[in-house]
Amino acid sequence: MNIVLATLNAKYIHTNLAIRYLKSFVAPDYDPVLSEYTIKDPTLNIVSDIYQKRPRIVGFSLYIWNIEESLKVIRTLKKANPEIVIIAGGPEVTYDYDIWLTKVPEIDFIAIGEGERTFKQLLDYHSGKCELKDVQGIAYMEDGQLKVTAPGPKLDLRELPSPFRFEEDVPHLSNRVTYIETSRGCPFSCQFCLSSIEVGVRYFNREAIKEDIRYLMENGAKTIKFVDRTFNISRSYAMEMFQFLIDEHKPGTVFQFEITGDIMRPEVINFLNENAPAGLFRFEIGVQSTNDLTNELVKRRQNFEKLSRTVNMVKEGGKIAQHLDLIAGLPEEDYDSFRKTFNDVFAMRPEELQLGFLKLLRGTGLRIQAEQYGYTYIDEAPYEILSNNVLSFDDVLRIKQTEDVLEKYWNDNRMPHTIEYLVSKVFETPFDFFQDFGAFWESKGWARIGHQLQDLYTRLHAFLTTYAKANMEIVLSLMKIDYLSHHSFQPRHIWWENDISPETLSSVERMILSNDHLLSKVKTPTRLNERNIRKHTFITPIAIDPIKAKSGLIEEKQGYLVTFFCRGEKPQFHFIQEALAIS
Repeated sequence: MNIVLATLNAKYIHTNLAIRYLKSFVAPDYDPVLSEYTIKDPTLNIVSDIYQKRPRIVGFSLYIWNIEESLKVIRTLKKANPEIVIIAGGPEVTYDYDIWLTKVPEIDFIAIGEGERTFKQLLDYHSGKCELKDVQGIAYMEDGQLKVTAPGPKLDLRELPSPFRFEEDVPHLSNRVTYIETSRGCPFSCQFCLSSIEVGVRYFNREAIKEDIRYLMENGAKTIKFVDRTFNISRSYAMEMFQFLIDEHKPGTVFQFEITGDIMRPEVINFLNENAPAGLFRFEIGVQSTNDLTNELVKRRQNFEKLSRTVNMVKEGGKIAQHLDLIAGLPEEDYDSFRKTFNDVFAMRPEELQLGFLKLLRGTGLRIQAEQYGYTYIDEAPYEILSNNVLSFDDVLRIKQTEDVLEKYWNDNRMPHTIEYLVSKVFETPFDFFQDFGAFWESKGWARIGHQLQDLYTRLHAFLTTYAKANMEIVLSLMKIDYLSHHSFQPRHIWWENDISPETLSSVERMILSNDHLLSKVKTPTRLNERNIRKHTFITPIAIDPIKAKSGLIEEKQGYLVTFFCRGEKPQFHFIQEALAIS
């Protein structure tokens, strides 16, 4: 019996853990073929590929990010071969399964909740080994009537076989994200999250997980992301895993975790700061809101003071990059309140700050309470809100403008010194900078066109020239430093107009060539002389001391920024005061 397990990932680099658990669980009785695509792949291409595998049964793993595209595939595949049995599973169809079966009659069975045992029993049924009534946790239509069977007991995760030992995965481990879970469930009850529905936390076998990680690293895995909802809920367990990963990691491997910031103990952070190699770990921390009433309404227990302590301690350690999440549109979080939430969190200067919008997921408490809070939302996945009783659609659009430039100018780290100066010295708050710039960005239509690095600089410059409070001499100087920092060799093009005369350029070059001490410190492909200095250096006027500026101190001082380039090395900066250059 040919069986295909299919899913559409958001990106090519992603992998689906669920279908691998299904494949490993049904072995050796059955040997499904794993077929992964992306939501960008043409429907007919996906259907053709699955069809040519001649499956009798196709299982689809469905989520908010792939449900709409997957349904197109399911409907087309069923048209191509009505005899194929379609089994759907995943969080998107586990809830409201009656609606899905009515809406999509091409789906023959929906696996409700945890799918490993259910999928195995469905395969047994289609192999004639059991009756349909004996299959646990399914929904289906029979003679126009909805039929549902009770789910079985929760699986003992310690007995699940490894989902990582498939030979066909090995060639892709180095260039894709590998997802791994050491537990299922969440101890918290956040009403916007599906994890709140499952009570309790269950753990996999620790030693088996370690063996899987060893196997993955030995076979080239570079990015391993733990999908546990709260990795650090057990301090002893987290410490054991951190120690294991520190002791046995391979160079170039990165481990990502979702942690709850306010329960992270200082001694754990001190341990990581002292023992973890830089870049080995990456933390994702959901803050969502700093509004106490909002957190109370969504049953989210959070101590922002302790969370801030965690983020700041990790940041001071300089070993672990942090990604913090916010959700706009939670109950009683109006525009001004969200502005405060944003500023509260941005004050910690996380390496990345993701600004998301509330999605009323099927099965969650907030979706059930949608009318109470006046929510309007999109009927199709991902069910993003449009407004509520305290946040208008106009407010939502304004926050979306903020999200766009936040991603491009902060999270992508394109001009850190410039942005830091603007949010701390020029604009009233960081949110105001991103909001005002976002509105300007939208008014110019830039959200609908592409951009290169130079475009980001020219567009910010265009915005700031309309903002009277900005000291453009300082801003331009910082932008030059940031722009040149992105180059390992002399840029062919600069985004600003050439602002140094040939005479001054020659004068500064002579100063550099006569400074043996300076030449002995900087790295260049060969020793500089009159013939090659312009190949390996770039000189431009500047109104601040660049060395102090890179340390966060803005000191106005007229002079020239000298940038030395050497392939494979970071650009090296030197400052020559204007008075010295002229003399």
